[in-house]
Amino acid sequence: MPQQLAIIVLVDVGNALASSTLEGNTYLFDNMKLHGSDNQGTGELVTAINGSYWRDGSQASEQVLNWLPYSLGSIPPTVPRGYEVERARQTDEEALAELQELAAKSTVPSADAAAELNRIRRSVGTRVKTTRRTRGRMSGQKIVDVMGQVVTEDATAAASYPAPVITDIYGEAVDSKIMYPAEYGSPDMVTDGWYWSATVDTSRPGTYSYMMRIQLHKLVQTNGELRWDPVNLTCASSLKITSEPRRNAFTKAGIGQLPIPPAARPGRDA
Repeated sequence: MPQQLAIIVLVDVGNALASSTLEGNTYLFDNMKLHGSDNQGTGELVTAINGSYWRDGSQASEQVLNWLPYSLGSIPPTVPRGYEVERARQTDEEALAELQELAAKSTVPSADAAAELNRIRRSVGTRVKTTRRTRGRMSGQKIVDVMGQVVTEDATAAASYPAPVITDIYGEAVDSKIMYPAEYGSPDMVTDGWYWSATVDTSRPGTYSYMMRIQLHKLVQTNGELRWDPVNLTCASSLKITSEPRRNAFTKAGIGQLPIPPAARPGRDA
């Protein structure tokens, strides 16, 4: 069975949008640090891929890569999928309750009532306009900050950015047929049911670069309406394929039996 390898693509979306580049605003991690990956936590990650071979030197299996993009400084991806919808529903219910309470106070002066209505309107928050390019999870949702609180039109600087979306993987590693990337459907709700994966040919040692096209979303106001406008940027990374076999994670030795004496096994002498 192919080995599974995860690559985390962590993007500082706010700074990336402000500078119109992912350079210096992207942090890449994988789970091969102890096996030779270089530049963990930077934008120059070189992912180590140790070939898997049979005793005769032939390739035993390819490796599978999975890319997972996340946004730095946004609502954590570990919260329930319906969290933002639930927060929006709570603010609507609170506003309705306050309106009912205000309506029951028939003696409230008109000036005070207007001020109270304006406060309630602000507490409800602002919804994003649905466009052809922003359908789905972002459509018609209220804008919230990293604490899950709804924000108004004059406080959108505190908005939590949607997670980055990888839209393409290309470059030398793909052109040389070292890896074969594709987007797959998945029941994993953290990735909205889609993720990028690739199989890697481990029989050709060397270092190969590849590019990721990543789509961010910027909150803009047009004709008095707010919407998430897509911004496409690119990010580079590399694969380093070696002919070294996979090693034992406990002993760092080659593939084989663990060095546990027979007498040390529980229940051996029972």
